[in-house]
Amino acid sequence: MDWGKKNRLSQIIKPETGRTVMLAVDHGYFLGPTHKLEHVGTTVEPLLPYADALMLTRGILRSSISPEISVPIVLRVSGGSSIIGADLANETITTSMEDAVRLNAAAVALSIFIGTDFEHQTLENLALLIDMAEEYGIPVLAVTAVGKEIGKKDSRFLALACRIAAELGASFVKTYYCDEFEKIIESCPIPVVIAGGPKLDTDLDAFKLAYDAVQKGASGVDMGRNIWQSAFPVAKIKAVRAIVHDKATPEQAFEIFEGNKKK
Repeated sequence: MDWGKKNRLSQIIKPETGRTVMLAVDHGYFLGPTHKLEHVGTTVEPLLPYADALMLTRGILRSSISPEISVPIVLRVSGGSSIIGADLANETITTSMEDAVRLNAAAVALSIFIGTDFEHQTLENLALLIDMAEEYGIPVLAVTAVGKEIGKKDSRFLALACRIAAELGASFVKTYYCDEFEKIIESCPIPVVIAGGPKLDTDLDAFKLAYDAVQKGASGVDMGRNIWQSAFPVAKIKAVRAIVHDKATPEQAFEIFEGNKKK
C-alpha cells in the first residue's frame, strides 16, 4: 500500500487501537430528508469532536459542513436510485475522483449489491472506482448493501460479499453484524467496519451491537441512526466511542451514556 493511502486510512482507522468510530450521514442519497437529518449541519456539528470520520455525499459536505473541520471525510460516491424506485441496487458512480480530491476526501465509498439483478453492474462500479482511486492513493470503502432485503444478513452471504470486495481491491469494507460474525472476519483480509443499521429498540441494544462486533474482530463501527436519532446523540456517540476505543462493556457504556445526558 502506498504511503498516501496508508496515511489516509490511518486517519480513519486509528493506529493506536486499530479501530474507528465513523459517523454515517449519507442516508439522504436514497432516502431523502430522513428524520433528524433534515438539517444535517445542525445534527452533525455537536457530534464531530467524537467521530473518527464522517461519511456523506459531496452535496451535503459542500452545503452543510464547515470546511474548517479536521474530521476525515469518507465520501459517498455511488447512487442513482431512491427508496421509491424500482430497485435500490441500480446504482452507478456519481462523483469523479477529481472532485473527491478537491474535497480532500480521506476515502471514497460505494455500495455493492451481491445476489441482485445489479450484482455485475455494482461490482464493475467498484472495480472502476478502485482503479480511479489508485491513481490518487485514496482508499475505497466497499459497502455490502442489501437494499430493501435487510433480513438477508447471514454470515455466509455477508462473508461472500466482503471477500469479493477484498478480491477486487477495496481497502476496507462495511457490512452488517450477524450470528457467526467471526466467520466474516476470518475470511476477509481487509478491515471490516459494521453498519449500525436501522435504529434499535434500546440504547443498550446499540451498545451490545458495537461491543459484540469489535469483540469478534470488527475494526469499528459506522453508525448513523442509532446515534443521531437518539434523544441524547452526544452522550450516545461518547458511549459508543468508549466501547470501540476504550474496551468498555455495554453496561459501562450505558453508565457513560447516562452520565453524559445532561452535559
